Amino acid sequence: MILQGFGTSGALYVIDATPLGDVAWESFSLKYNGDKPAGECPLWMEQSHEVWFRDPHTVVKNMLANPDFKGGIDYMPYREFQEKDEQCRYKDFMSGDWAWQQADQIAQDPQTHGAAFVPIIVGSDKTTVSVATGQNDYYPLYLSIGNVHNNVRRAHRNALALVGFLAIPKTEKRNTDELGYRKFKKQLFHSSLSRIFANLKPGMTTPEVTRCGDRHYRRIIYGLGPYIADYEEQVVLACMVKDWCGRCLAFPSSLDEGGVSRSREHTDALVDSIDFGILWDEYGIIGELVPFTNDFPRADIHELLAPDILHQLIKGTFKDHLVEWVGQYLELTHGKTRAKAILDDIDRRIASAPPFPGLRRFPQGRGFSQWTGDDSKALMKVYLPAIEGHVPDDMVRAFRALLEFCYIVRANVVTDDTLAALKDALGRFHTYRTIFQTTGVHFDISLPRQHSLIHYELLIRMFGAPNGLCSSITESKHIKAVKQPWRRSSKYNALSQMLLTNQRLDKVAAARVDFTTHGMLKGSCAFSYYNSFVENPSYIDNDDGDPEVQPNPAHAGSNPFAIESDDFDDVEDQGVVDDVDVIADVQLARTFHELDIPSFPTLIRLFLYDQIHADNHHSSADVPLRNCPSYTGPIKIFHSAAATFIAPSDPSGITGMRREHIRVVPSWRKGSARFDCAFVNTDNRHDGMLSMDVVRIFCFFSFTFTNSHTYPCALVQWFHRIAEERDELTGMWMVALSFNEDGSRDLSIIHIDSIIRGAHLLPIFGTQLVPRGLRFYDSLDVYRGFYVNRFIDHHAFELAS
Repeated sequence: MILQGFGTSGALYVIDATPLGDVAWESFSLKYNGDKPAGECPLWMEQSHEVWFRDPHTVVKNMLANPDFKGGIDYMPYREFQEKDEQCRYKDFMSGDWAWQQADQIAQDPQTHGAAFVPIIVGSDKTTVSVATGQNDYYPLYLSIGNVHNNVRRAHRNALALVGFLAIPKTEKRNTDELGYRKFKKQLFHSSLSRIFANLKPGMTTPEVTRCGDRHYRRIIYGLGPYIADYEEQVVLACMVKDWCGRCLAFPSSLDEGGVSRSREHTDALVDSIDFGILWDEYGIIGELVPFTNDFPRADIHELLAPDILHQLIKGTFKDHLVEWVGQYLELTHGKTRAKAILDDIDRRIASAPPFPGLRRFPQGRGFSQWTGDDSKALMKVYLPAIEGHVPDDMVRAFRALLEFCYIVRANVVTDDTLAALKDALGRFHTYRTIFQTTGVHFDISLPRQHSLIHYELLIRMFGAPNGLCSSITESKHIKAVKQPWRRSSKYNALSQMLLTNQRLDKVAAARVDFTTHGMLKGSCAFSYYNSFVENPSYIDNDDGDPEVQPNPAHAGSNPFAIESDDFDDVEDQGVVDDVDVIADVQLARTFHELDIPSFPTLIRLFLYDQIHADNHHSSADVPLRNCPSYTGPIKIFHSAAATFIAPSDPSGITGMRREHIRVVPSWRKGSARFDCAFVNTDNRHDGMLSMDVVRIFCFFSFTFTNSHTYPCALVQWFHRIAEERDELTGMWMVALSFNEDGSRDLSIIHIDSIIRGAHLLPIFGTQLVPRGLRFYDSLDVYRGFYVNRFIDHHAFELAS
C-alpha cells in the first residue's frame, strides 16, 4: 500500500505511528525442567523454545469495539424457532445450547449475573511456507469471538486475528520416536497456550466494563470456547492416545458403537486413581499431560473440540478414505493393468466436466501428489458420475450418502428437519460403506475421522452451524497472515519481519474501519466538490433549507449483463458480493441475421406476443404466427450475464449475496465456444427442481420495441427431465436435450428475469468409456443425457433437491 503523498518508507512511518489496532508482539521462552539422564542429554532437553504472542485480552477488546461488526454480533445467547412449525434453528454460534448453558452458569453467580458472555474461539494449525528452500514450518495461533456471526468470521473481516506463533521443537533423528520427547512436545503446546491466555483469566470470573462496536458499554465475562483443530491436533489437545476419540470413550476397534462422553471431571478422577499404563490401554488417556483448559474456569477440552468439516469429512473420509479405497478395489478386482486403464477413464470423465464458475479443473485427472483442501472440495463436485459403472452400485450409494452429509452440515442454518436428514444420510453411509469390507478392500472401518460423523448432530446443537468453526477458516487465514508475509520478507530471520507485517496490516485494517465510520473514505473534499457539479449539477432545496442532490438519470437503471473479460478463469468466474451493482460490456449487432439462426425472426415474434400479453390466459402457442408482432430492428449482443443470488452457505459477502458469471461466447479464452447452462423458473406451483427447467444459453441480447420498452433476453435450448424424480443411485436429476419433431433444436427466447442462476450438467457415462481426446468444452455437444449437478455448490444442492 502506498499512501498518497508519501513514499514507501513514509507510508510505513505513518502506519507505525498510528495507535489504531496496535497490539505489540511479546515473547517468552520455555524449556524442559524434568529429570535428565546421566551423561549426554538429548538436544530437546537443552534447547530453549521461544513463543511469540500478542495480548489476547487487547485483541478481544479491539474486536468487541470494532464498529464494522455492528449488526453482525450477538451479545447474548438466543434460541430461534420457525414460525410455521416451531422447529429450532441453529445458525450462528450464540444460537447453540453451549453458549446458553454457559450463560446459565454465569447467571448463578451474583458477581457475574447479568454480564454479557464472550466465548474465546481458538484455532491453530501448522503450515509450511516453502519446501523448495528447506522445510520452513510455522505454527500460527488464531483467535476469534463466538459473538460475531458465522458469515463475518468466514469472511474474516478482522474477526479472526493472529495472536501467536507457537514453538516447533526439533531434535536429532535418533530421538524423534522417544516417548519422552513426544510427551514433551505435547506439554510444551499446552504450557504455551496457558501462558498466552493468562491475561484473560481474571475476566473469566470478574466482569469488566468494555466499549462495544455499537458505542455502548457492557459488563463482559470471558470464557474459553471451541478449539478449531484437525484430528492430529485434537489428539494433542485432549491429551489422548492416537486412534481414540477425544469426545467419547469408544474403543478404537469399535468406534462407531459409541461410548460414554469424556469430561474434565471424569478424566481427572481417572488420573488420580488409576495407573498410567491402564489409562493408556483402556481409556486412551496420557496421564502425564495436563490440558491447558484445566487452568481456566468452566473449560473442558473434551467438550470444546470443534467439528472440522475440512479434515474430518472432505480431506479425511472422502479423499483419504473412500477415493483411495476405490483405487484399491479396482486393483483387487481387475488387477493392476486393467485397474490403471479404468482409473484413466475415471480421470478422463473428471476432466470432461463442462466449465462452471468456481470449478477447479483437473485436466490430467486426479493423479497428482500434492492435494490441497480446495482440490478435495473440487473433486467432490464431479466425482460421483465419474465412478458410476466402474464400481458396485453400493459404492456409489456410499459416496452419495457421504456427499449429502457433507453438504447438509455446511448449511448456513440447520433445523430439526435438517438434523433428521443428516441422521438419515449418516445411516445410509454406514450401511453402504460395508461394501468396502465385503469386497476385501478395507476390513477395518473403525477410523477416527469417520467416527467423528456421529458427533455432528450434538455439535450442531451445541455450537450452531459448523461452517463457522471449520478449519478452512484458519487455513485460508494462513495466506494473509503467514505465507504472504513470509514471501515479502528477506527470508533472513523471517519471523521478526512477519510479525511486523501482521502488526502493520492490523493497523491499516483498524484505520480503514475508523476512517469509514467517520466518513473519511468517500473521496477528498475537492473530489466531492467536483462530483457535486459534474455528476449531479442540479440542486433543489428540501424543507429544511439544505441542498439535496438530484439523482443522475444516467445511473437510474441497472444493467442485467456482466462485464466480459478474457482474464476470467473458471475458479475466478464467481465471487462474494457486498453490493448488487452489475456492469455490462456490450457488443452491438446491426441485425439479427448476424446470429445465423434462421428461426430467430419467428422466435422473437413469439417472445414479443408472450411479453405484451403476459396477463392473458393463453400464450403464443395458442395463436397463429401472423397475430404475433414482428421486429426487424437492431439488437445488442452480450457475452455474459451476472447472476446475483442469496447463498449464505457458500462463500459469500456478509449479506449472504453471491455472484457468478454465465458465459455465452463464440471463443472462450481464445479457444472453442462456451455456452453455459442455467436454471429457469417455469412453474411457481411446485418447489425445487419441479418448479424449474434447465436450458443451454446460446445468446444474451437486448432490443427496444416500438413501445419503447427494452427487453433483456436469452436465446436458449431446452432440456427435458428424463424422469419426474431424482436418480436413486446418484441422488441427482437427469435431463436430456430437447428437439422438435423435425429433429431441429427446441429453441426459445426467454426474458432474463426468468433465469435463476447457472446450472452445471455432468454427462451420464454409464459403462461407456470416454473417447480419448474429448475436451471439456465438447461434453455438452457430444452427450445427450446429463445429471443436474446438485453438488457443484451448496446453493445448487438446496435448489436441485
